[in-house]
Amino acid sequence: MSSRPEAAPGRFDDAELARRCAARDAAAIRNLVTANNQRLFRTAWSILKDRGEAEDAVQAAYLNAFAHIAEFGGRSSISTWLVRITVNESLGRLRSQRRRQRKLEAEGVAILDDYREALMRGSSPETPDAGLAREQLRRLVEQAVDELPVIFRSVFVLRDVEELSVEETAQALDIPEATVKTRLLRARRRLREALAPEVHSALVGAFPFAGADCAAMTDRVMAALDIARPE
Repeated sequence: MSSRPEAAPGRFDDAELARRCAARDAAAIRNLVTANNQRLFRTAWSILKDRGEAEDAVQAAYLNAFAHIAEFGGRSSISTWLVRITVNESLGRLRSQRRRQRKLEAEGVAILDDYREALMRGSSPETPDAGLAREQLRRLVEQAVDELPVIFRSVFVLRDVEELSVEETAQALDIPEATVKTRLLRARRRLREALAPEVHSALVGAFPFAGADCAAMTDRVMAALDIARPE
């Protein structure tokens, strides 16, 4: 067990960070996971639209990534590499969900879409000065993004919420840059029809996955990798 203090997330370049993670450096792994939790959660949610499924997909993506991190070639940033793995994991889960749904529907079993009421409520209580208006606005944003078709929703979340570049988004979703631009324009057009202009200022606070949620995800990944917390 290492007794060294944890390194700051930005201390190493991506190649060195990948090398340290491949060597099972606990501090490097914890820093990488913590720095990317929210982005990967938002990415998974944009595809799966279910908080629990998104968290499971992110954990599975991390385990896959750390199993192959020695193969990281640096053709993109390590963050974009993780997003791509998360996209693949989420799409695989979505395909499985759809296969199960088709099977159940063929057998005449009703599929209950019962997660919407609890969707994206977050785990932290609203601060007193935030007010009811902010909470209502946040829910309005999330509902509008939730209703976007998945091909638009994923691009919108990565570009306008996570602020990835066109190139990074194209790499993460494995689509041409021109397609990223087209889908983003269409997503924004659809949202403008449903939301007031001031909604954009609330995007940073939408889809919260920080604090206790972020820490819990980091601990789950570290436990799954059987790596103890540095003292």
